[in-house]
Amino acid sequence: MAAHNDTGVRGEQLAAGLLEAKGYQILDRNYRFEQGEVDLVALRLDPAELVFVEVKTRSGYYGEYPEAAVTPAKQQRIFKAADCYLYEKKLFTLPVRFDIIAVLIPPQGDPVFHHIEDAFRA
Repeated sequence: MAAHNDTGVRGEQLAAGLLEAKGYQILDRNYRFEQGEVDLVALRLDPAELVFVEVKTRSGYYGEYPEAAVTPAKQQRIFKAADCYLYEKKLFTLPVRFDIIAVLIPPQGDPVFHHIEDAFRA
């Protein structure tokens, strides 16, 4: 696996841990439908809502924050995958939210997280 893929997988694992520490339950990872993908699907219990999370990880700062990579086109692919997830799992009664978790993994030291709740809307 390429180094950037390893970084992405590590970032998703770290983001899942962050959500679990906040009391979320991870329902799915890397849910795919056609060209769309949702990195993490989580359930928040209080208040109850289904959260679709896009994780963007960088191993250093390259002049752009990781969350800037979630373009409108990327958001549209996430919306499509989320719609399919809701239909497939028959989860129509819960409110839905779309979050971004940006993860910066410095060469030395602990990862830095930026959890943006309700980052974009369908």
